[in-house]
Amino acid sequence: MRQGHCSEELAALDAMKRDELRVAWVRRMKTSPPSLSVEMLRLALAHAIQSKALGGITKSMDRKLREHAAGNTGPAPGTRFTRAWQGKIHVVTVTADEKFSWQGRDYGTLSQVACAITGTHWSGPAFFGTRKRRES
Repeated sequence: MRQGHCSEELAALDAMKRDELRVAWVRRMKTSPPSLSVEMLRLALAHAIQSKALGGITKSMDRKLREHAAGNTGPAPGTRFTRAWQGKIHVVTVTADEKFSWQGRDYGTLSQVACAITGTHWSGPAFFGTRKRRES
């Protein structure tokens, strides 16, 4: 989509009434419009138009945003995880960029660190004892 066309579509949203916005939603999203206020429907459509024109967000960023919105944020930078494994104490530190540092190397997940330590696949939260317990 051309950027100029995107600007035209966005400007057209401002003049649309509820029924017109609902029709625009069905045309663009191929679903029934949600029950939103006129302003929220306009904002949601504007987001869809801009995402298509500019590429949207990555799946991993979408996941992080959803987790953050749900209050499921990761451990704070500086958090340290320790685990004894085969007679050695292993210390993992959360870095400022949300990586997991172990023995001078950064890993993307705690599970990757657990695998590096053990040589087999482990759930990082299970290995380090941070898995949340299910309620009975």
